[in-house]
Amino acid sequence: MPYTAEISRTNPSCFIFLVDQSTSMTDAIGGETPQRKADVVADAINRLLTELSVKCAKEEGVRDYFHIAVIGYGATVGSAYSGALANRDLVPLSEVADNPARVDERSKKVPDGAGGLVETSVSFPVWMDPVAHGGTPMNRALKYAETLVAGWTERFPGGFPPIVINLTDGESTDGDPTEAATAICSHASADGAALLFNLHVSASGGTPTTFPDSPDGLPDSYAGTLFGMSSPLPTHMRSYAASQGQRVSENTRGFVYNADITSVVQFLDIGTRATELR
Repeated sequence: MPYTAEISRTNPSCFIFLVDQSTSMTDAIGGETPQRKADVVADAINRLLTELSVKCAKEEGVRDYFHIAVIGYGATVGSAYSGALANRDLVPLSEVADNPARVDERSKKVPDGAGGLVETSVSFPVWMDPVAHGGTPMNRALKYAETLVAGWTERFPGGFPPIVINLTDGESTDGDPTEAATAICSHASADGAALLFNLHVSASGGTPTTFPDSPDGLPDSYAGTLFGMSSPLPTHMRSYAASQGQRVSENTRGFVYNADITSVVQFLDIGTRATELR
């Protein structure tokens, strides 16, 4: 069965996040307290980087089970890291953990022990800031990711394959992205082909759809294109999705359409579930 390779410091895996930074990311995303799409996506990725750092922390520090790239595409295509990691692509997780651009103070409601909630201040490390400017050059972004995937699978031919997660709110402005997506998944390690997942927040409306197994019910052809580009969820990710209340089948794909804020976070969590760490 593929996608079962142990992940270790000597045989790590990698995540490549592709973040739509086009002008339309200034639009609001749904939910009880609407926020700009760019803000929601940036917060979700910053939170995930913190959680990965904690997950991989041992007594001697954060272990480099993963290398992580955050690539923005809008007016330009390239690293979306801020601060000391600016202009870097795949960065070992220990370096990510040690180099947030800054640490903000955020308010958070926590249980007060008496059945109520009390507001407290928490630290929130920030590696990428929200950006919204320019078009949606998804082809260029996917080709950028393919270069990283090709280099990674050559370097670690027996490891857990790279995972590319594309977060976008609009149609590609530089042509049909299907061929570039196929090229990413044409690279493989001995454990399976590289994985490409897509989160689509569209202005077309339509029913929110999470981890579907067919394009039926999607509101337009472009949502169908992104679904078709998305890899099937590996077995262990399907199991986790099911444990979180998602309906899954062997045909379930790593695709979410018009997610609310909670679904954005859950999508990233499920999409980054890997196998045992050593």
